[in-house]
Order: sequence, then C-alpha cells, then structure tokens
Amino acid sequence: MQTTSINEPNTKVTEFKHKLNIPLTKNKITVLQINLGKRCNLACSHCHVEASPKRTEELSPEICTQLIELIHKFPEIEIIDLTGGAPEMNYGFKPLVEAARKTGKQVIVRSNLTIYFEDGFGDLPEYFAQHQIKIVASLPCYLADNVDKMRGAGVFDNSIKALQWLNKVGYGQEPNLILDLVYNPQLPTGEKFSLAPEQNNLERDYKKFLKENFNIVFNHLFTITNLPVGRTKMYLERKKLYTPYLQFLESHFNASTIEHLMCRHEISIDYLGNIYDCDFNQMMNLPAKNANGENLTVTQLLAASNLNLIPEVKTASYCYGCTAGSGSSCGGALI
Repeated sequence: MQTTSINEPNTKVTEFKHKLNIPLTKNKITVLQINLGKRCNLACSHCHVEASPKRTEELSPEICTQLIELIHKFPEIEIIDLTGGAPEMNYGFKPLVEAARKTGKQVIVRSNLTIYFEDGFGDLPEYFAQHQIKIVASLPCYLADNVDKMRGAGVFDNSIKALQWLNKVGYGQEPNLILDLVYNPQLPTGEKFSLAPEQNNLERDYKKFLKENFNIVFNHLFTITNLPVGRTKMYLERKKLYTPYLQFLESHFNASTIEHLMCRHEISIDYLGNIYDCDFNQMMNLPAKNANGENLTVTQLLAASNLNLIPEVKTASYCYGCTAGSGSSCGGALI
C-alpha cells in the first residue's frame, strides 16, 4: 500500500510520501471539521481559505440536513469543529451547533472575534456560553501593529474588546467555557524563514501581556505554521519564496509528529458535502478517496453507515508545514 500524493512538479522538494517509513493510514474518525463556507467579514493576508466579505459560497440547506443526520447517526464522533470563512456568518451554523450539543458532542468554533461587532451577530458571546462552545480564536500576535498588518486596520482593538466580552460571560474562567487563542507567524519578506516559537513559552508571554495590559485571561495558546496554501501560497509565489519556503519546511521535518497528525483521526467536509482528509487538502482540491479510489461525499458516508472508508491520507508538499519542528495542527504544536 502506498501513500498517494498530489503531483507538484518543479518544486525541488522531496515528495512527502518518500519521507515516511510507513503509509500514512487513517485511524478511527472521531472529529468532523466542517467548513461552512467562504463568507467572512475579514480578508486576512495569510488566509488559506481565501475568505472575504465578497465571497458567497456557503452551506446549502440540503447539505446542512445531511450533516445533522451524520451528527446524530455516529456516536463515535466526539468533536464537531466549525470553521470557514467566519463560520458564524454562513448558513447552518446554529442548527449544527445545537444538533451537536444535543447529542453530547463537543463543539469548537474557530472565530475571528471581530464578527461579534457586525450587525446581527452581537448575541454570539452569550450564545456560545449558553451552549458551552469551545472557542478557538485567531490572535496572531499580542502586538497591535502585527495583527492589523495581517488581518486589517482596527482588528486588534476589536479583538481585545471581544476577548474582554468573552471573559465577562465566563470564558477563560469557568471550566466549561474554554477560550483558546491561535498564533500565526508573520509572512516572510525574504529567505530568512522561521518556525513558530516554542508554544508553552509563547503562551506565558501572551498571558502576561494580555493580563497586564487588558485584564484578559484565556486557557491555551496554539502555535500554527503558515502552510503554503491559499493566500499564503500566492504571497510566497509573488515574492519568489514558494520553493525556498517548502525546502525550509522539509529541512525541519520531524518524524515524531507523524503519529499525532490531525488528518489521521478527522475528516474535513466542505460546504458542498465533499470529504477531505484535512482543511488544507480541501482548499487545494485534493479529495479523500475510498479503497476503490472513488471520491467521497457525506451522502456516501450516510449510505454506508460508516465513517471509516478512507484507508490512507492524501499528502502533498505542504504537509511539511504540519510536520516541521514541533509540528502544527488545528490544536497547535504536536509534540
């Protein structure tokens, strides 16, 4: 059995599958990560989804109904991980939250924080607390200039106000109201690349700065590598840094991360109901396949009454981003 890989000629980077001693097989699926669409109130420079206020792609009522059926049908699903775009802006957000919570599953919402100040979304902090939703919020730095450079003018100030609001309703303080933050490195301007700082040390720095300056508390910090996908990939290509960056990531490949990769125990679902191994493969249109080599959909999972139809994870050169150094995942460093 051989791990499949997207064909990326002329990258001058070792194919990821050739770095592996064994095939990258799927484990039992316990996490559904659902990308509800590309609508977002921001257009961040590093966004691998290429989301923005101008995008209109989002979940349909038909696919939403199928996903709710999926949530009810499979008790082995432990986590429903909602992302986007801004997931809160896209169709089906609250019905999926409520279906998941009624079946005892943990819900994670990947929030940009600033959405709470848009018309029609001011109820979200209280709604999240009511349903005990785990919030994973983007704050790529604790300094205003760096955040606004990556995410847009005024984003840092609104993010701080949003975090204070979440603290006010109990997040970061009550045991069932978890508030985690996400750090992303700045995009490189030249070939002096770097991996994310050590996660525990950076978490201490974040907590100290945010507490002393804004009286903000939170639970954990996740450090996530910028994978060369979406706007990050386009930026690197414009700067002629795409191949050097991949080579940098390959040079820091750490085999110890492999057993912890998020793609091994989750499936990623797009707004059309197609299945992928991870959100990055979704954005690069690299669908998951069953043992017969067929692309998978939510319809097929329901018909088979089986979540575990994918024998192997599909890989590409950007997988080096998840396996470099301490590793990277939607839950931060891997080791």
